[in-house]
Amino acid sequence: MSKPRASIYQRYIPAVTPPPEFSGSAYWLIFHSGKLLVTETEEGTAIPLVPSLEQLSMAPVRTLYLGTWEDIPCFTAEVPAESLEPEGMAFRPLRSLYEPLDEDLFHLAGRGIQMLAWDETHQFCGRCGTATELSQAEHSRSCPSCGLVSYPRIAPAVITAILKDNRILLAHSPHFVNNMYGLIAGFVEPGETLEDCVQRETMEEVGIRVKNIRYFASQQWPFPHSLMVGFLADYESGDISVDGEELDHADWFALDQLPVIPPPISIARKLIDWVVENHS
Repeated sequence: MSKPRASIYQRYIPAVTPPPEFSGSAYWLIFHSGKLLVTETEEGTAIPLVPSLEQLSMAPVRTLYLGTWEDIPCFTAEVPAESLEPEGMAFRPLRSLYEPLDEDLFHLAGRGIQMLAWDETHQFCGRCGTATELSQAEHSRSCPSCGLVSYPRIAPAVITAILKDNRILLAHSPHFVNNMYGLIAGFVEPGETLEDCVQRETMEEVGIRVKNIRYFASQQWPFPHSLMVGFLADYESGDISVDGEELDHADWFALDQLPVIPPPISIARKLIDWVVENHS
């Protein structure tokens, strides 16, 4: 349905521990408060390539090895919020780096920040409270007392472009900025298929039924740890009705008269752009 993007794994090989003979420079995905440290020069925005954090006068709170990026080792690290920015570098919100960074690097940075969040929130066993240990064989933390193993988790969510008579359903939430309108979306609940979730979220949020649900594409969404699964669907029945809290307005919009829509970083925008390009 959507134009396929080349796999990140053509450039990135995941791993748990660095090669024992490694002694050179590495890519460092360094975060604090959801912001990524990048180098900024006339040539563009890039990830720091240095032998160690000590060279940047930084002491990490936690460090994880991610694997190799174009054959160069890659680490992700969290540093204290008060860490100073080295000359020629700056901490930037990850969302703001979607266009300045190479797209695959942006997605790798998303992996890095999610891995750090998982490591931070699984320092202790959720069953017995014992301090956990980081595995050297896989990305997991295990409890030495009761044996519980915790792996990085993602929360799947669906997002759907709903079509009716060459119009698209767009909705506004009170927390959206700049009077932006978006698509119907929500997290998958236990016992649901993705298609079930599309049906339920659409009925709950705007009171209509849909049919002909078909897959579009997916996008990792590291804010903080979601996987967005995009769908297209056709209107079947019902009248639009919103609850006034989660959504305060929704309507059918002609494809040549759209309101403010999400930025290009999001799968919502990719869905809307595809609909406009293929149904106008």
